[in-house]
Amino acid sequence: MKVTGFTFIRNAITNDYPIKEAILSVLPLCDDFIIALGNSNDETSELVKSIDPNKINTIDTVWDETQREGGRVFADETNKALALIPVDSDWMIYIQGDEAIHEDYLPLIKKEMELELNNNNVEALLLKYKHFYASYDYLAESRRWYRREVRIIKNLPGVHSYRDAQGFRIKDRKLKVKLIDAYIYHYGWVKPPKGLQGKVRNFNQYYQTEEWIEENYPVQNTFDMHNADRLVHFKGTHPKVMQPRIASANWKFEQDLTKQTPRMSFRRRVLQKIEDLTGMRLFEYRNYKIVK
Repeated sequence: MKVTGFTFIRNAITNDYPIKEAILSVLPLCDDFIIALGNSNDETSELVKSIDPNKINTIDTVWDETQREGGRVFADETNKALALIPVDSDWMIYIQGDEAIHEDYLPLIKKEMELELNNNNVEALLLKYKHFYASYDYLAESRRWYRREVRIIKNLPGVHSYRDAQGFRIKDRKLKVKLIDAYIYHYGWVKPPKGLQGKVRNFNQYYQTEEWIEENYPVQNTFDMHNADRLVHFKGTHPKVMQPRIASANWKFEQDLTKQTPRMSFRRRVLQKIEDLTGMRLFEYRNYKIVK
């Protein structure tokens, strides 16, 4: 069984993305790894190429910043890396620059790939998510945050990144997936208030006009923490590859962010209550079809 990892990245250092940790977290599962290196203004290229020259292959790309409809540029960059996956690879592991997989889940993931390798009814593996917010000590848990996504895909003809690179499809068909008990740790929202403000401004430049950004997210040193809806304390451990970064974090929230009052609409409050009581997320968007 051959496994190839892939991702895309640009300006990881400037935007404080843990791209090195992201790649290292899945590299033990991969025979090789492909990265679409965007036209960065920092030392992202040097950082990525230093991780594991024996496994990592890169392609230099230029982002088309005119592709603002639905964040299309993210899918375009993902597809550039995907196009270089060797034809003899059986599985592809996708990890974004602000994600990581805990080492405790690697044996399970490998086992599931071996188990479903020849099962034509399973085209991908669906992973669960932990969304860290503001601090490495808090998780965002509400309907606002997607709880599952496809990150491990069979190397099948026609597979491509969909919309803003959150998932995959074959042509326009949803993938048939198996939900497994493994988590992606998402760190993209772990920043102090000024950093969160900068993240939102940077992120929206690939979706919105400059005028819209200045009107809705003007430059400032504060950030509305209610954006998360609801925060809970994280009681587990972080992946080992993330621990040096976490130890060097130079900020700490003195207030208990779980005490923030969420600003949910009445509809979202009702739907959230139903989910809390039953575990069912009504009207959830699913870019996949669970078959097993």
